[in-house]
Amino acid sequence: MKKIIITGASGFVGENLYKYLDDIYRIEPISVRYIENQEFDLKANAIVHLAGKAHDLKNVSNPTEYYEANCELTKQLFDSFLNSEASVFVFLSTVKAVADEVHDILTEESIPNPKTHYGIAKRKAEEYILSKQLPSGKRIYILRPCMIHGPGNKGNLNLLYQLVSKGIPWPLGDFKNQRSFLSIENLCFIIKEILENPSIRSGVYQILDNEPISTNELVNLIGQSLNKKNRILKIPSSIIKKIAKIGDYLHLPLNSERLQKLTENYIASNYKITNAIGKPLPITAKEGLLKTFKSFKE
Repeated sequence: MKKIIITGASGFVGENLYKYLDDIYRIEPISVRYIENQEFDLKANAIVHLAGKAHDLKNVSNPTEYYEANCELTKQLFDSFLNSEASVFVFLSTVKAVADEVHDILTEESIPNPKTHYGIAKRKAEEYILSKQLPSGKRIYILRPCMIHGPGNKGNLNLLYQLVSKGIPWPLGDFKNQRSFLSIENLCFIIKEILENPSIRSGVYQILDNEPISTNELVNLIGQSLNKKNRILKIPSSIIKKIAKIGDYLHLPLNSERLQKLTENYIASNYKITNAIGKPLPITAKEGLLKTFKSFKE
């Protein structure tokens, strides 16, 4: 049985990937953090590097923490991989390593221009991996997921669920934004296929569900998970934007930055990875989101 090392196995993605692969591989979870000049003894067939510092939406983290956890640590692990007998290295990066705002459709060919320390650190790690000469017989995969969700996840979707579940009408129905998401089930499936299929070429791959979802659709899916119909108010967007500007000065829950996050478009393409795998993803975006919302209720 092949052995897989997983870093960050205690996190949301790591716990789910461990369960997904446990019947197929011998899994060794390892705890890692950046220490200057350290090396790792990686005795396994493949390394799946998930460990890192997540994006701090409150912007209170020390920027150095991002570069040490997401860039310097990745460099150390990758150098150790190159010196090991392992044949596969999978690095979980992020679409934020390319763009914080998307005005068209994000692809692997889009020119990276990250704006946050989180995105910049991930991008620097990508550049380091891509700059190295890859020995014969080794494969590397840089995966850029969109917003990951699934049962047990406590991210931004949980905050939206808490708001809508209280029966408060959704006031932003006039906005027509769409976003790409990634079900944890589809993520685990993609990593499994990469580990098993040597014909999938090394490189950078965006990973996400097949279809984008609007915020209004998210609100309706939350209602479906609760077996009730939610009210969506179509207050003119011009009025909402004026209220948000007032919120900037009065420190109200709705301000311009929060409105931007709730109503922006962020659509990416997964054509490259799905074409490389040659198989359909296990679940649709709506099926995955419905599973996530039902788990919040439970």
